[in-house]
Amino acid sequence: MRLPMFHPQPRFLFVIRPKLGIFGAAMRSICLFLVACFLFCAAPVSVRAADPQPTAQSGEFVILTGGVSLWIWEKWKAAPHDNWWMNFVRASRLRIEQIRQQTPDAQITWLVYRPAYLTRGKQDNKDYIALIESVRDAFHVKLVFFDRPSEVISYLNNGQPRDKVKIADFEYFGHSNKACWMFDYSNNIDSASKAWLHQDDMAKINRGIFSRDAWVKSWSCHTGESMSQVFRKCTGVAMTGATGKTQYMDDELPIISTPGARWVH
Repeated sequence: MRLPMFHPQPRFLFVIRPKLGIFGAAMRSICLFLVACFLFCAAPVSVRAADPQPTAQSGEFVILTGGVSLWIWEKWKAAPHDNWWMNFVRASRLRIEQIRQQTPDAQITWLVYRPAYLTRGKQDNKDYIALIESVRDAFHVKLVFFDRPSEVISYLNNGQPRDKVKIADFEYFGHSNKACWMFDYSNNIDSASKAWLHQDDMAKINRGIFSRDAWVKSWSCHTGESMSQVFRKCTGVAMTGATGKTQYMDDELPIISTPGARWVH
């Protein structure tokens, strides 16, 4: 699904003719500058394009993937979440493939919230764990299933000897609000979560585990409204997040879907 783009067109063209004189050249330059600013403001701004994804040459790349919802909770909604079970797995796979293409020898670790894919698999009568493992095998990544949010913090802090192996890239794909990542949104409880990482939990992440040029991004909804700022305060590392909702796509990374919203640090 591609978002429509609105291209505002100015209705009038104003031509300013400054009087010639001792300040004629300066006035002409100012007028040209004002016209350029007007045209720039009138140009369309796309909310689809995410900022570039820098890829470091060393360190560990950590992709964190939350779970999807169940139809039992979502079927009554006008706009149900997660009609496709691969909503977040597909986006994670695309990003992993991108990293692998840019840095073939990258050390990639993929953290996936297992309980949600077990319950969704039971609902759909599919073995989604095996399908997730097939992505691991295709791209040669280290797959780590986790069952509790605390395991994410534990892996970040101690999953590697952090004095030697820094985290160069950390990205999240899943559900969220402005203050927390929700790994089981609408999976156990309708429109709610029992397994989450709150922005207050960011203080549990050890400083110094990220490389000096680490790149961190939350591809989920609303993170840029609060959690990004708290993450930076706690870790010293900027985290890019959206100020509105994001939309997950089939063949590209998530885009911002809220008009006027943007990616912020």
